[in-house]
Amino acid sequence: MNVIRINDEVIDSDAFVKLLKLTGRFNALLEDIVKEKVASHAALRQNLPLTEEEVQERADDLRRVRGLHRAADMNRYLDTMGVSLEEFEQYIVEMLRYEKMMAEISNDTAIEEYFRLNSPKFDAISVSHIMVDSEGKAREIISILEEEPEAFEELVEEYSLADTRNEAGRIGRVLRGALPPEVEGKIFNAAEGAILGPFATVGDTFFEVFRIDQKESAQLSESTKEEVKRRLREEWFATKAREHRVEVL
Repeated sequence: MNVIRINDEVIDSDAFVKLLKLTGRFNALLEDIVKEKVASHAALRQNLPLTEEEVQERADDLRRVRGLHRAADMNRYLDTMGVSLEEFEQYIVEMLRYEKMMAEISNDTAIEEYFRLNSPKFDAISVSHIMVDSEGKAREIISILEEEPEAFEELVEEYSLADTRNEAGRIGRVLRGALPPEVEGKIFNAAEGAILGPFATVGDTFFEVFRIDQKESAQLSESTKEEVKRRLREEWFATKAREHRVEVL
């Protein structure tokens, strides 16, 4: 099947897939599709309720978004894509099943239970850092900060090679698991205001000095709920992946 024509060049479906692979977009797209299909199958097996009214409402929403206000407009749209009305409706059904499965996996009860069992994972800190290209320079900076802790921002501006230099070295809020283990253990056990380092990074090419700006005990805030949702879904998909045979043909 031909997909694109640019002047005299025609890109067919095989060439299109190869372009997706060459540009690195194939695997991410494939992963999304597999997740949607696996969730849709699970929703069907669990008999999660789906009404004709819900399907019709979603179809109407999609038509409005695409400006397809008349039946003739919709038919032309589907003809252009080579998609039948039945295929369009099946797409909507699978989309809704996926959404319902995701909502079921990460409902309020599941979020609260996961947080109760894993609350230490959601302790957070706010940190700033200075990145330099030698351990000796990092130790000099630590020595200065031991005498003049208020000089941190000035030293960031003068020495730091990190992208955060224009943000006064602020990395911001960090959850457990976001930092290398050898760094995380020391940072999460340090007091607010502590200066830690130097820590080797990027293949021992650079060295970081950290300042603990703020410590935050785990709380089930809105941002934490979103992170719990993400983890619940990822863990569910990891489990389901072992139950299915998925082949790239």
